[in-house]
Amino acid sequence: MDLGIVIVNWNTRDLLRDCLRSVRTSEGDFSYRAIVVDNASSDGSAEMVRAEFPDVTVIANAENVGYPRANNQGFRALGFEQGCGEDAPRYALALNPDTLLPPDALRDMLAYMDADETIGVAGPKLILPDGSLDLACRRSFPSPEISFYRMVGLSKLFPRSRRFGRYNLTYLDPEVETEVDSVVGAFMMVRREAIHQVGLFDETFFMYGEDLDWAFRIKQAGWKVMYNPRVTVRHVKRAASRQSRRAQQEFYRAMLIFYRKHYRRTTPWWLHSLVLVGLALKGGRPLWRDLWRPAAASR
Repeated sequence: MDLGIVIVNWNTRDLLRDCLRSVRTSEGDFSYRAIVVDNASSDGSAEMVRAEFPDVTVIANAENVGYPRANNQGFRALGFEQGCGEDAPRYALALNPDTLLPPDALRDMLAYMDADETIGVAGPKLILPDGSLDLACRRSFPSPEISFYRMVGLSKLFPRSRRFGRYNLTYLDPEVETEVDSVVGAFMMVRREAIHQVGLFDETFFMYGEDLDWAFRIKQAGWKVMYNPRVTVRHVKRAASRQSRRAQQEFYRAMLIFYRKHYRRTTPWWLHSLVLVGLALKGGRPLWRDLWRPAAASR
């Protein structure tokens, strides 16, 4: 099989229907299997998929287990995991239910990755409903320096600066193919061999940050992460998370987890203190408990 698609859903039934319809109308000579992992939606999402898309596998969770864990459920059902072999599809696709694919999107992304065996991860140009670029579709890793520029607003004040605009690479032409640190989990196509090396999403995260972490580990393993603007996908963005009070807290918790995992050991104490203060101010009281407990205990 060429492609295994996993869509994690939480209370976005109508958007999910449109997304699955766009997948169904994909053009091209390739094979795929789609799995929807529903995180205990209360809007009848799972029932809708079973009734209207009988070819799509549904995994219905009794509770919301979070984005990375739910994705991993779907990927494992497709045969993906660390050490996976040729029984798994050639590529995995993490796809959000609030995306709409043009008919040629999957075909062209598969061809793009087939043309360069050094690419471990690729993502398309994502366009918001108002036609603007979803800035998250091409990113740098949130190092302490880059995160500081974002937190104090320098990235917004000087988006064209190669120094201050690195968080979302706003100084780059969105029409130019670029090797980046990470693409976004709304549409993240990953080569089977990369998953074989590094495994799946880190379930320490609940939502946000897990795609950055996956890209980080895949790049460390020697693969390229590419932004491919020749494929354009529509993304509603935050269709599920805007319904959740927990979402904002989880964003800063994810940044804390990512920082501790990848940057803490190489960060001097004075900068480490500034990072914690910045996260405390941005994340607020709900994050304070995680900030002062040991990293292993906060998992």
